[in-house]
Amino acid sequence: MSILSDTYEARVKRGELHRDPAQEAVLGLFDTVAETLRKPVKKGLFGRFGKSSNPVKGLYLYGGVGRGKSMLMDLFFDGVAEPRKRRVHFHAFMQEIHALMHEARQKCVEDAIVPVAEDVIKSSRLLCFDEMQITDITDAMIVGRLFEKLFEAGVVVVTTSNRHPDDLYKDGLNRNLFLPFISMIKDRMEVYNLDSETDHRQNRLQGHKTYFAPIDEAAEMAIQRVWTDVAGTKREPLILHHKSREIVLPAFHNGVAMATFRELCGQPLGPGDYLAIAKAIRVLILKDIPRLNREGANEAKRFVTLIDALYEAKVKLIASAAAEPEQLYEAGTGAFEFERTASRLREMMSADWGAE
Repeated sequence: MSILSDTYEARVKRGELHRDPAQEAVLGLFDTVAETLRKPVKKGLFGRFGKSSNPVKGLYLYGGVGRGKSMLMDLFFDGVAEPRKRRVHFHAFMQEIHALMHEARQKCVEDAIVPVAEDVIKSSRLLCFDEMQITDITDAMIVGRLFEKLFEAGVVVVTTSNRHPDDLYKDGLNRNLFLPFISMIKDRMEVYNLDSETDHRQNRLQGHKTYFAPIDEAAEMAIQRVWTDVAGTKREPLILHHKSREIVLPAFHNGVAMATFRELCGQPLGPGDYLAIAKAIRVLILKDIPRLNREGANEAKRFVTLIDALYEAKVKLIASAAAEPEQLYEAGTGAFEFERTASRLREMMSADWGAE
């Protein structure tokens, strides 16, 4: 039995996981990556980065939402004996790359990809990405050249995605220029479909309420239980960038984010910022939504915009609020317009909303 299989089996016996044959079938692929990572990288004689002469194949794990992809990658990441490793949401990683390339261009570097790739290579031999997806043309034009240099230097990539590689950047502008990256993924990574019939995340949510009112100690305790059941015990900030703004989701793990109303609607954020949030997460736990009125008109408008972005992106919402949706904004300018938001909140409260 492999090390990862031992860990998986122990968690099943403790009742922390439900046994899933589709998940068990992929454990050996993770173990293969872990085993080959123990071997040192041998550098060739050519190339600025030192081309690896014994490349390690990574893993591209795709499948539907809630099938356990991120959970399995967590088990792998925690157990792999590689000191230079990093786990990061793919969207946040690409935003970092854009920021680093901007800094390099400010120094009049001829090819900004080169120093950025060097920095990544120095710090990481193993990169674990959550939810690889390419929807932006600037990402599509950068990712191929960047990953080519990472792979040549022996960096191993393990990633989850909801899409088969062939469906990345589907119907995107100038997609023909992106096709070599898809071929690179297939060549340098084992592509595997986690074809489970069970949506584990949806099953975990079905046992919970999704809306807690009023805001009190009981609501806070319930919210924390939801976080533990759906996201796990880990949490770290997710920092997103949109234009010149930095958007901070203070707690994030396994596609689940948690923030307060003040942190998301009390800041000068706009529609593009909320779309970036909706694009990067699968579940949002939004705490401490107050009663809204004309004195907080800006915050109320931002809240409406946030809910619209989450609704259109089918992001699951868990919330604690001062009142039921229909009583959050009962009088004053904007109360009539808020009726649609209340209706959407009510719809999003259903246990199966967003399951698709």
